[in-house]
Amino acid sequence: MSMRTPLSKVRGLGSAKSGTEHFWHQRLTAIANIPLVIFLAWFCVSKVGADRAEMAEALANPLVALMLVFTIISITWHMRLGMQVVIEDYIHGEGSKLICLLGNTFFSLAVALTGLFAVLKISFGG
Repeated sequence: MSMRTPLSKVRGLGSAKSGTEHFWHQRLTAIANIPLVIFLAWFCVSKVGADRAEMAEALANPLVALMLVFTIISITWHMRLGMQVVIEDYIHGEGSKLICLLGNTFFSLAVALTGLFAVLKISFGG
C-alpha cells in the first residue's frame, strides 16, 4: 500500500533519499569547522603586522599549510551545503533553482580553488 498520491507517482516526486546524507555532511563540516576556525583565528591574530616574508616563512611549515588547506575545504563545502538548502527552500521555479544550484556549486568551487592555489603557491615558495 502506497501513501503517495497518484499525481506524485506520475511526476516521479517523493523522497530523494539524500536528505539524511546531506544533513550529516552539513553537521560534520560544522563540527570540523570549530577547531579549524579557532586555528585560523589564532594564526591570523599571531601574524598581525607581519610582512610578506614572515607570512611565507609561516606558510612554509607543512602543518600550517595543511591546516589552512583543510580549513578552506571544510568551510567552502559547508558554505555550499548551507546555500543549497536555502536555494532549495526558497527558489520555487525549477529553471531558476537549477541555475542557482549550479551557480552555488561553481562559486564554492572557485572560492576553494582560489584559496588552495594561494596557500599552496606561498607554501611552496612561489
